[in-house]
Amino acid sequence: MKLIELNNVSVAYDTTTVLEHVNLSVNEGDFIGIIGPNGGGKTTLVKSMLGQVNYSGTITYADTIKTTSGLAIGYLPQQNLFDRSFPISMREVVLSGLQSQKRWGIGYTKEDKARVEQTLELMGILPLADKAIGEISGGQMQRALLCRAIISEPKVLILDEPTTYVDNRFEGELYELLDKLSERMAIVVVSHDIGTITSKVRSIVCVNRTVHRHDSNIITPEQLANYNCPIQIISHGNIPHTVLEHHNHTH
Repeated sequence: MKLIELNNVSVAYDTTTVLEHVNLSVNEGDFIGIIGPNGGGKTTLVKSMLGQVNYSGTITYADTIKTTSGLAIGYLPQQNLFDRSFPISMREVVLSGLQSQKRWGIGYTKEDKARVEQTLELMGILPLADKAIGEISGGQMQRALLCRAIISEPKVLILDEPTTYVDNRFEGELYELLDKLSERMAIVVVSHDIGTITSKVRSIVCVNRTVHRHDSNIITPEQLANYNCPIQIISHGNIPHTVLEHHNHTH
């Protein structure tokens, strides 16, 4: 079942075309890794899926995605916009992820608060639940924001460079967690290093103004060249790496 479908979608900022004639769908059971050069349109692609940018073409959503309060899509952006000086705890950050499900004037239930506790425990930050966000590290904040993104049990979870602020240990734990979450929601992950998650993702989407989907987590340099995705794959033993090559693609 197609959850999100983009048909002939193009996006331009002023006179610069960032995405051109994109045809792509996110389906039930998908675990997609999005790769491409800096400036190639990866973040713009996910913002298009979220309805956060102006575009031409059409984007359609399954009925299970559309709700009275918006789209049932969890989102972890590349940069969080939380004011770290604001007096709010990690627990309250996560609880705010349920706000879209609440009617005006209806408070949080015991069940809601229990879900928050369970999600914080899943992410390994329950002991820090009452800490103010100004007192925690960037990695801990990223964990809280991921809790916030999944607390409402979205049909699709989109993560834009989710390991930017986390340590190496949590990076491994994160992908193990995403593997488990992919059993109950479609997942789209933007990464500059797809080699780290090739053992997890099931499909690869190459983005460099145009978009090409490869329905496998194994992709060859020849295929990348055909997709106009200037990335070189290098392997050392059993550990894959991806390296961005120089490219002269103009926008």
